[in-house]
Amino acid sequence: MRQDMLLHKLSELLTETREGKIHWSVDVETTEANAPEDKPTETEGGIDWTLDECYVSYDCLYRGEEFCMITYELIKTAGERVTTSNMVFLPPLGMRYFDLRTLLPYSVETSAVLLEEIHQLWVQLTDMYKADKGSLYLNVSPRVLTIEDE
Repeated sequence: MRQDMLLHKLSELLTETREGKIHWSVDVETTEANAPEDKPTETEGGIDWTLDECYVSYDCLYRGEEFCMITYELIKTAGERVTTSNMVFLPPLGMRYFDLRTLLPYSVETSAVLLEEIHQLWVQLTDMYKADKGSLYLNVSPRVLTIEDE
């Protein structure tokens, strides 16, 4: 799917979610709550960065068809400095692996506009969950980030 098509679909999903027409299932795996000593680091440009990653799978039934989108965020932190890299995937039905190599063929080109729309979906869903824990299925799990030498 092209970026503009996904952006349009996300806009519709946000509207229909606000109207209570869509029930979501959201799975999150993140390293952000791990102890600092359990997180890998890398040195880039003389700066030591601590690395975190976060996968989010958004699933729903949309107009009679299953919709699944998986996002990935690599978060680099050095003191107060934070940088992120983001990827978006639209995998086939039944594929729910939180693995970049597996998901890469299903990536969608991103832009600031698309990432903002995805962020708005995240905010809307977390606000719904805070107001009513039964409004969506939310599962948050820890993960371990390992850096492989190649």
